[in-house]
Amino acid sequence: MADPYSILGVARSATEKDVKSAYRKLAKELHPDRNADNPKAAERFSEVTRAYDLLSDKDKRAQFDRGEIDIDGNPTMGFGYGGPGGGPGGGFGGAGQRGFRADGFEGFSGEGIDLGDIFDGLFGGRGGMGGGGPQGRPRAAPKGATVQYKLGVSLPDAAHLATQRITLADGKTIDLKLPAGVEDGTQMRLSGRGEPGPGGNGDALVTIQVHPHPFFRRDGDNLRLDLPISLDEAVGGAKVKVPTAEGPVMLTVAPGSSSGKTLRLKGKGFTRKDGSRGDQLVTLEVQLPESDEDLARRLEGWRDSRNLRARLGV
Repeated sequence: MADPYSILGVARSATEKDVKSAYRKLAKELHPDRNADNPKAAERFSEVTRAYDLLSDKDKRAQFDRGEIDIDGNPTMGFGYGGPGGGPGGGFGGAGQRGFRADGFEGFSGEGIDLGDIFDGLFGGRGGMGGGGPQGRPRAAPKGATVQYKLGVSLPDAAHLATQRITLADGKTIDLKLPAGVEDGTQMRLSGRGEPGPGGNGDALVTIQVHPHPFFRRDGDNLRLDLPISLDEAVGGAKVKVPTAEGPVMLTVAPGSSSGKTLRLKGKGFTRKDGSRGDQLVTLEVQLPESDEDLARRLEGWRDSRNLRARLGV
């Protein structure tokens, strides 16, 4: 069974950095664009790429080390490298090797098998893939790398899914519709909006960051708001203007309303994944003036006969 470590010239204890460094050196030396009249170089390029394809994948590398798969990712009889006897053994034919991973989610533009990173600037742009897969099957050209973005969204916009405008790395501006059920950390994948590559553009991955709001706060699918009202509005009742995620509405405050009373505005909360919406919960806060001689004069001699603290046992 072919040994990817020997093909790349690294020890079995080599780190990911060592593996990538060895591949970069060999791939630049053997790339078909540099060896148009040397078919052996093209075969060797395909071989080292196949080895790197396996060793750069932690799971596949571990399976190979345990003797479970061969260099093409096909299952073995259990007598491969790391298996009983420790020597090479024959692998089954069958499924061909998988294609290259051309994107990832570390940093700004992916850390998988980023061939653009390896060949950029060497051949006047992003390098193409030469060679073929097992049994002469052609290897799929890799797509460009994934580009990551962070998009800040206000709490009200997140609640009613307001369209957001975002400028991409290529300078193009697009309108982005937020998905139902959006929350802080939600990720949206935009197909074909990443970096260009031989096999087509990669994707863009947009992470939503929902900003705190000065007076709205989220409570599950509901939106909460504390609403200050005056004493006369609380005593006599009133129609007051209340802010919502989509603009102000009028709310009826019943006569005799106390601080802490919560009123409900149906369907003014967050949009759920099924398209329905939570509510906006408005908690009244009766605010007295700090010093009002007229109010004090009007209340002179009046006492509330109720024992408001009876339930507290005092």
